[in-house]
Amino acid sequence: MLILPKKLSSFLWYFIRPYRWQFVGSQLCALAWTGDAILWPYLVKLLVDAMESYQPALMSFDKTFLPLFIMLVGGWLLIEGMYRLQGFCFAWLFPRFEAKVRMTVFDYLLQHSHRFFANNLAGSLSNKITDITQSPVRIFEMVMALFIPTIVSTLVVLAVFATFKPFFVITFAVWIVIHIGICMYFAGGCNQRSEEHAQARSTLQGRIVDVISNVVSVRIFARQRFEYQNLLSYQQHEQSKQTKSLFYIERMKLALGVAAFVCIGMVQMGGIIYAWREGHLSIGETLLILNATFSIMGMAWMAGAQLPNLFKEVGVCRQALTFIQAEPEVQDAPDAVPLKVTRGEIVFERATFSYHSQRNLFQEKSIVVPAGQKVGLVGLSGSGKTSFVQLILRYYDLDAGRILIDGQDIRQVTQTSLYEQISFIPQEPVMFHRDVLENIRYGKPQASDKEVYEAARLAHCDEFIQQLSDGYQTLVGERGTKLSGGQRQRMAIARALLKGAPILILDEATSALDSITEKYVQDGLSQLMPGRTTIVIAHRLSTLVEMDRILVFQNGMIVEDGSHASLLANEGCYTELWRMQRGGFVPAENGDEVTT
Repeated sequence: MLILPKKLSSFLWYFIRPYRWQFVGSQLCALAWTGDAILWPYLVKLLVDAMESYQPALMSFDKTFLPLFIMLVGGWLLIEGMYRLQGFCFAWLFPRFEAKVRMTVFDYLLQHSHRFFANNLAGSLSNKITDITQSPVRIFEMVMALFIPTIVSTLVVLAVFATFKPFFVITFAVWIVIHIGICMYFAGGCNQRSEEHAQARSTLQGRIVDVISNVVSVRIFARQRFEYQNLLSYQQHEQSKQTKSLFYIERMKLALGVAAFVCIGMVQMGGIIYAWREGHLSIGETLLILNATFSIMGMAWMAGAQLPNLFKEVGVCRQALTFIQAEPEVQDAPDAVPLKVTRGEIVFERATFSYHSQRNLFQEKSIVVPAGQKVGLVGLSGSGKTSFVQLILRYYDLDAGRILIDGQDIRQVTQTSLYEQISFIPQEPVMFHRDVLENIRYGKPQASDKEVYEAARLAHCDEFIQQLSDGYQTLVGERGTKLSGGQRQRMAIARALLKGAPILILDEATSALDSITEKYVQDGLSQLMPGRTTIVIAHRLSTLVEMDRILVFQNGMIVEDGSHASLLANEGCYTELWRMQRGGFVPAENGDEVTT
C-alpha cells in the first residue's frame, strides 16, 4: 500500500529527494541574481574610478581600460549564462517533478474507500489534485529563483558595505530587519486567509462540476436559474474570501513601502550624499553603494510582494493535502496475499455491521453461498441487500465476524486480487468518455479486438454498436450519456463476459428496462452465469424464478431462504411480496403501501 507523508514539509521532501542534486544545481544557477546585485555594480565602480583617475598623457588607454572591458563583458556573459542555465534546469526539472506528484497522489487517492468518494465531490477532489501538483512548483520557483538569491545577495552586499563605512551597514541592516519583521507580522494572516480562500475555491469548483455532471436533470426540471442562484452564494463566499486576502496583502505592501522610503529613501540616500560631499567616498564607490542598495531593495521588494503568494500557495497545498491526512478507511493487511478462487464459495461467519455506529444492520449473520450457486436477494429498500454485496466487495469492513471466499478471509487478501475475482454489474453502469471498444475492453485490458467483438456478440451488443456513427470507435459521452440504459447494461455484461471472473454480482441489472431490452439483457446474462457463483439483487421478483435459491431480507435479517417454489409454498413474507407485486404494489418497511 502506498503511504504518503502527512506534513507539508515531509510531503515535499518525499518528492524532492529523487531530484535533490538537480534542485541543488538549479539553485546554484539561480544565484545569478547575486551577480546582478553586486558583481555588476562593482565592475561599474572600477570603470568609473578608472575614468576619474585617467590621465591620457601618462597612462595607456588599452592597458587601463581593456582589462575592465574584458571583465565587464565576461561578467555580463557569466550572469546571462547562469540565468539561461537556470531556465533550462527548471524546464527539465519541474515537469518531471509535477508529473511525479500528480501520478503518485492520483494513485494514493484511488486507495480510499467507497465511503470516502461518496462523501466528497469529484470536482473538489480533482481540483485538489491539480492544486497539490502545481502549487509546489510555484513554491519552489519563488524560493529558488527569488527568496534564496535575495538572502544571499543581501549578505554579500552587507559584507561589501562594511569595507566602506559602518553607517551604511547599520542603516541597510536596520531596513532589512524592519522589512523582514513586517513580512513576518503579516505572514500568519496571509496564510490563514489564503487557506480560507483555497477551501472556498475548492468547494465552488466542486459545486460547478456537480451541476455540469447532472446537467440533464437541470434541464428536465428547468432549474437553470435555481442552480445559478444556488451557485451564486458559493461564488459570493469565494469572492469575499479572495477580497479579504488581497486587501490584507495590500496593507502589508503599504507598510513595506513606508519602511523603504524612510530607511532607504531618506536615511541611506542622505548618508551616501553626505559621505561623498565630505570626500569619504569616491564617485565609483558612491555608484557602487547606490546601485547595490537599489538592486537589493528591488529584490527585497519583489520578495516581500511575493511573500503573500508564497503563503497562498502553501495554504493551497495544505488545504489540498486534506484527503491525504485521512487514512484510507479500508486497507490491505500488512501481510495480505492474493486471493485464489478455485470454486467460488462465499461464507458470512457471524458477521456484524453498522453504518456510523448506528444500530447494527447485520447482527452475527451467518450464511453460506455454495460455489456455482445462483442466489437472488429480495426485500424492501433499506433491508440490507445492497449492504450484503458491498461487504463482499469490501466497500466497508465488518465490525465483527468474517467473510470468507473459498476459506480465505477477504480482509487478509489484497483488494486488487479480490476485485479481479468478482464481476459486478450495477443498476446503472457508468461508462468512461472513451470509445465503445475501450469501454468493453476495460474488463480485460490485454484482450484482442477479436475477443472484444465476441463478448459484444454474446451480450447482444454487436447489433446496436454496428449502427452507431463510428461503430466500435464511437465515443459514448461522459458517463455513457450517448447510450440508452439498456445499451449500457449490455455493454456492462460484455465487459463482465470479457473479464471472466468466477463470482458475479448483479444489482438490479434489469429493473429499469423495457420488456424487449430486458430480454436482450437476460439472454446476455444467461451466457454469463453458468459455472459462476452468482448473486442477484432484484425488486422485480419474476427475474428470480430460475434462481437456485432466494434470500429474503428484512431489517438486516434473512427471514426466509429457499427456492421460488418453496418460498411460495411457505405462505410467508416472500409470498406476500409476490402477490402484492403482481397486483401492482408492495408494502414499505413502515407498513405503508407503495406502487411498483
